Amino acid sequence: MLDQLIASGIVTAAAEAESAGNYALLIGGGIMAAFLLLLLITVSFANRGLGHDAHAETVDPHRQHPNNHGGANH
Repeated sequence: MLDQLIASGIVTAAAEAESAGNYALLIGGGIMAAFLLLLLITVSFANRGLGHDAHAETVDPHRQHPNNHGGANH
């Protein structure tokens, strides 16, 4: 009778450990999926600057705040 009780306890403990392991895999898999989604978004925007060549900014005299932070001209 004691042997059956011990065996039943071992089987129950093994089943609980298995479900806890599945829960940990579920959480880890969710975190990994989130990071893979962030990686996909990052890679998608990585070539955003390759659409056109960079060119110098044109001078606009009607600009409200021109960029006059050049140096000793203050």
